[in-house]
Amino acid sequence: MSFDRIDWVQIGHAALDTLAMLGGALFFTVLFGLPLGVILFLTGRGQFLQQGVIYGALSFVLNILRSVPFIILLIVLMPVTTVLTGTSLGVRGVIPPLVVGTTAFFARLVETALREVDRGVIDASRAMGGTVGQIVFRALLPEALPGIIAGITVTAIVLVDYTAMSGAIGGGGIGDLAIRYGYQRFQTEVMVVTVILLIVLVQLLQAAGNRLVLHFSRK
Repeated sequence: MSFDRIDWVQIGHAALDTLAMLGGALFFTVLFGLPLGVILFLTGRGQFLQQGVIYGALSFVLNILRSVPFIILLIVLMPVTTVLTGTSLGVRGVIPPLVVGTTAFFARLVETALREVDRGVIDASRAMGGTVGQIVFRALLPEALPGIIAGITVTAIVLVDYTAMSGAIGGGGIGDLAIRYGYQRFQTEVMVVTVILLIVLVQLLQAAGNRLVLHFSRK
């Protein structure tokens, strides 16, 4: 195994592609998953906007999305991805399935974080005549913020895993490099470098998430 054969420029481009996929997918996952999680919580059993039909239907759809393995989801969504982005390959072609694959997961994490908020906070807000919007934005979300940040951290790490997996169908990034060079061309040194990069990225994400959770937990 010789590291002299490694094209470090190519490694750098692959790392940037992975970061682009991670950033783009995480942004849209939070954008869609946060309101879905709030709706799940508000319409759940025992909540002040309890709606069994809405909660049941939304849960059913989210559970279906969570049950489909990501590699299969990538393939199934290829036609949709092509319509949305003009391609099913590369960074643009992978972001839509990444968002679909993690939005349902993140929505459940948000729902769980909101359920951990002290019921007395909600009751006090309602007693003071707070509207649904005021209760959500001034009571629920601020109180659940550490849990939501922890959920974002977990989701980001899952996305790192998914971006690497997308390399199996030409998704680009570190995973694609590992498969094309490390696996198909038996360049073990490339595989080692890509694995190290993924480990470092996950460690950094977890460390950053932990610091943010600790920061907002003290407030």
